[in-house]
Amino acid sequence: MAGSARRRRCSACAASVLAIGAIATAGVATAQTFTSLQTPSTPLVLKSRGSFFVGGRSVEQSADEILLGPDDSVTVDQMYVEYMLPMGPTKMPVVLIHGATLSGKSYDTTPDGRMGWYEYFVRRGRPTYVVDQVGRARSGFNQAALNRRLAGDAGAVATPVAPTGPGAPSAAAPGAFRLGDRIGVWKNFRFGPRYGEAFPDTRFPTGAAGELSKQAIPDLTSQVPQPNPTLGALSRLAADLGGAVLVSHSQSGPFPMDAALADATGIRGIVALEPGACRATYGDEQIASLAKIPTLIVFGDHLSAPTGLGALTWQGRLDGCRAYAARIKAAGGRIEIVETPDLGARGNTHMLMQDTNNLQIADAVLAWIDRMAPRPPSPGTPAEGPPGP
Repeated sequence: MAGSARRRRCSACAASVLAIGAIATAGVATAQTFTSLQTPSTPLVLKSRGSFFVGGRSVEQSADEILLGPDDSVTVDQMYVEYMLPMGPTKMPVVLIHGATLSGKSYDTTPDGRMGWYEYFVRRGRPTYVVDQVGRARSGFNQAALNRRLAGDAGAVATPVAPTGPGAPSAAAPGAFRLGDRIGVWKNFRFGPRYGEAFPDTRFPTGAAGELSKQAIPDLTSQVPQPNPTLGALSRLAADLGGAVLVSHSQSGPFPMDAALADATGIRGIVALEPGACRATYGDEQIASLAKIPTLIVFGDHLSAPTGLGALTWQGRLDGCRAYAARIKAAGGRIEIVETPDLGARGNTHMLMQDTNNLQIADAVLAWIDRMAPRPPSPGTPAEGPPGP
């Protein structure tokens, strides 16, 4: 018996070593370097590029809240926006909004070095604006409540915004939450059934999963006031652009709808990529308002796979969006739900904009925008034609 037990333990050890090797291969085999990035064969021709902030407010803070210097004023709740404008005639502008624990980097160069949606949309004649949510990445966050809490003020927590992204806490906590690599990302984003093992048809470049982990940012949603300043900033940005389509992902899935309810003036269309929630709490008047905006909702594959973060699956989220779509249609709205297998694409994950067929998905999104939310022609110019090559 002892020998058998030892053999079983040795077998288990060997299996563990093999598993660790597989995981290491999945996570770090293709660490990104500048020379590993794929360079397009044709130049990117721009009219301009730049960045700016939308929103923000000046507040007075104490020395204990600032921690460097005496009492003073600071600016908080501003939303960072980066943009590229292509040369020549352009189509409807697009605003790209990232999900939980991430930033606008989601839409830039992919973890394995391919062209992301940010550049691709511009190459397709689309003025493209990429934001960082208020309280994330280059938008920063208001540190005052955190510093007061660290100094011993147990009640110093900003008015919480309940996170809606995949695997986010059911109630906002005073800290910053993360999505772990093995469960929060690999299983929850549906790369495969367990860490280091991919679905046979997965479209995510799993060898570069370690590069996706580098994109993660601690999510300080709990420090963002309510209503979330990002919503008003998105409304203001769309209006300032003279009209735009808002493209959201995961946690930010319902942001375009909430922004439109605040001010729909410039919101010409909504594209929600695997929204963390399609809100079931909208009233009839709100649904009637949202029904005026054409909406596209996109989900990937393997939706019934366990997330490892509770009983809710992405199939459950899709079902919730179908219920939302039924209400929009009943109010006379135009809304479509597309699952990527409907496009002939199997194996797409939660990170649709980074999957190996990301440009195929982008083309489907852009075709929908051209059909449902084209840019009105300027006086003396023809209307938009079909999408280019």
